Amino acid sequence: MSVEESAIYELDVEDVEYVRHGDRPLLARLFTPRGTGPFPLIIQLHGGAWCRGDRLNDTLVNEQLAKSGLVVAALDFRMPPEAPYPASLADINYAIRWLKARAAQLRSRSDRVGILGGSSGAHQAMLAAMRPHDPRYSALLLPSGAVPVDASVTGVVLCWPVIDPLGRYQYAKTLIESGKPYPVEEVLSCHYQYWQTEEAMAEGSPLRAMERGERVDLPPVLCIQGTLDVVHPRIHLDQFVMQYRKAGGQITLELFEGEAEVFITRNRSSLAAVRAVEKIIEFFHTKMR
Repeated sequence: MSVEESAIYELDVEDVEYVRHGDRPLLARLFTPRGTGPFPLIIQLHGGAWCRGDRLNDTLVNEQLAKSGLVVAALDFRMPPEAPYPASLADINYAIRWLKARAAQLRSRSDRVGILGGSSGAHQAMLAAMRPHDPRYSALLLPSGAVPVDASVTGVVLCWPVIDPLGRYQYAKTLIESGKPYPVEEVLSCHYQYWQTEEAMAEGSPLRAMERGERVDLPPVLCIQGTLDVVHPRIHLDQFVMQYRKAGGQITLELFEGEAEVFITRNRSSLAAVRAVEKIIEFFHTKMR
């Protein structure tokens, strides 16, 4: 299924408030196909080293996904300096439940919900999918009378994930201390602001959670990464794939030869970017029929 063949739906696009902290609203940008549905519903999380970016980061890709017949909800969530970990996970967990409770209004179904993220957004997508019932993440209550739902998802797509925050922090720190450049400016500062301690980085690491033998949800996963990505260490991803499969989870690793980090959005017209988006579309439509 090519992107061109699947891009058949006209879209309605709107920003909606999904939660409010004091006088601060958090918005989701909804990309809704015009049609009867029901369509799979995808929660999309932007990257930015946990400290930068917003729901508009990946609009062009989100439009492509939605035109294939996916409802896409791109989230804003709390970030430093407003709030450190695990505040963003609480927002994401709440958003999943909030959207599932409204799935019928969005011409979707609550059992056809997936999650997608890039870089730090991919890290949070995987952690949210693995720990839908974590009391820290599910601490925000839905409004009274809302349909009772949980935050479990039926599929996850990870684009160049920071799958081990502590490992990536140590990797970047070693490069910088040795005088070698690290491609992302202020990455150590962002780690500090979001995580605050190395212990938190280890606790919130999907890879280390698997290595610790935590009891977690294991929805099907698609991982996408370029072979020349020096921002997201390949060794951590390989270890995560091994551990996920060992625990009984289904995970597919798609490597794009000669591509660096963020290649989908860096050059959207490239063959690799087009093929990667096709794989994301195919995964969600196949896993959430």
